[in-house]
Amino acid sequence: MSDVASGALVLCGSPIGNAADASARLREALATADVVAAEDTRRLRRLASDLGIAVGGEVVSYFEANERGRVPQLIERMLGGAVVALVTDAGMPAISDPGYRLVKAAAEAGVAVRVVPGPSAVTTALALSGLPSDRWVFEGFLPRRGGERRARIGVLAKEPRTVVLLESPRRVRASLTELAAAFGPQRAAVLCRELTKTYEEVLRQPLGELAEWAAEREVLGEITLVVGGAPEPEPPAASEFAPAVAALEAEGMDRKAAMTAVAREAGVPRREVYDAVLAARAQR
Repeated sequence: MSDVASGALVLCGSPIGNAADASARLREALATADVVAAEDTRRLRRLASDLGIAVGGEVVSYFEANERGRVPQLIERMLGGAVVALVTDAGMPAISDPGYRLVKAAAEAGVAVRVVPGPSAVTTALALSGLPSDRWVFEGFLPRRGGERRARIGVLAKEPRTVVLLESPRRVRASLTELAAAFGPQRAAVLCRELTKTYEEVLRQPLGELAEWAAEREVLGEITLVVGGAPEPEPPAASEFAPAVAALEAEGMDRKAAMTAVAREAGVPRREVYDAVLAARAQR
């Protein structure tokens, strides 16, 4: 393998739907690795067939339920000189998929970790959304239990950055309803379904309308949801500064300290508060 030394972990980004998005490096990694650890070995075989390659190394399963037990086995193989390619069902291993424990263990053991980049539903949906992408947060899947999900949504409702979520078709209706209730039905959102696949669908609608859409049909396929961040709170009007300063003075604070405190709370320069106090005095 041209770009991977002996005894290494190779994280293989795989297509999220369209096999034509696979890179030449992915083909090489799967064909030449000594061991291929796959989230679903059947899907790996199907992917290899779509790519027109044969997986030459040993194939082992590596999924959430066996991850803890499989890590020491794979580390031992890599310390013995084996190149292990890790591939999940779609996208990049360790991103809402098994893998981060193996990466951590490999790094701690001094094993080289390489990456073969590939498509990502997260960044693909974010780019498609048209929502602010200079600062954003990836939340992954919301909790399955209703109470835990609503509590988490309540926290996210105040997040000022764009939020990217993954969701199951079985839970998308409940999640959209709860998101609309907590974020407000008019919060901008984009639902991406079956990205890069035959029935790809991108819906740009407020959360309330997306919740209605999901309530009227059976939603199928892989879903990535992008939601606009919480709007910045309106700054207090300058007319509110003088009463706030007066209230602090009534509590015993001197005027200079009161103006400083009001300016800090409002997030404005102290000069603005001073000017507002002077203006209020002139009106009296």
